[in-house]
Amino acid sequence: MQSSHAHALVRDHTVYSCVMGSRAFGLATDGSDTDRRGVFLAPTALFWRFEKPPTHVEGPGEEQFGWELERFCELALRANPNILECLHSPLVEHLDDTGRELLSLREAFLSRQAHETFARYALGQRKKLEADIRTHGAPRWKHAMHLLRLLMSCRDVLRTGTLTIDVGDQREPLLAVKRGEVSWDRVEAWMARLAAESEEAAARSPLPAEPDRARVEDFLFRTRRASALRAVEADPDHEVVQGVVRGGGLRQR
Repeated sequence: MQSSHAHALVRDHTVYSCVMGSRAFGLATDGSDTDRRGVFLAPTALFWRFEKPPTHVEGPGEEQFGWELERFCELALRANPNILECLHSPLVEHLDDTGRELLSLREAFLSRQAHETFARYALGQRKKLEADIRTHGAPRWKHAMHLLRLLMSCRDVLRTGTLTIDVGDQREPLLAVKRGEVSWDRVEAWMARLAAESEEAAARSPLPAEPDRARVEDFLFRTRRASALRAVEADPDHEVVQGVVRGGGLRQR
């Protein structure tokens, strides 16, 4: 799909959008960017073509990225850290009825799988930091700060069953890491402690073992069907639309 059409999906069909990154985490400074993330609902009729709507779109604004609703739900059910955190941003910029229902499902996406996915993501980031040290003699301190924040988030969601992304009173200690004021040895020890605390929390977490996939699937089905019904209202005589909405299938020619 051409970028102009993809951007139109974001402009015209966004159900939820928020600010993420340092501003949502409570770590913003004067030079921080404003990262915007969102979810758009592609009209159901677009899926009846050979060329399907995009699963994600970059833009149209700077530092803006959006996912089609189904892709977003798939990733959230897999406990993707970036997606789960997007659902819990304290800085919501746009919300329609579908978006409100999506947010009402936040707990349905959470499960103890978060321990594995957050830890796997953290390991990948840790390897990049170690590669920086080997190459440049020091890590990228901003990335080290965000890795510590992620590990805190993992520990706390496993402990409490609630994902809170604002770092609260850990803002200054984390910003000190970003400024390079904390030695790598101390940062490593902090990471190891957080990982151990996450492991302990996982063993007694109030979170369920699996997300509530059936509840999310029901939401997606109803949302897709409502979109199809709107297509019927726009073109009530369209045979394909009528066949799909009524569940009668397509007549063979």
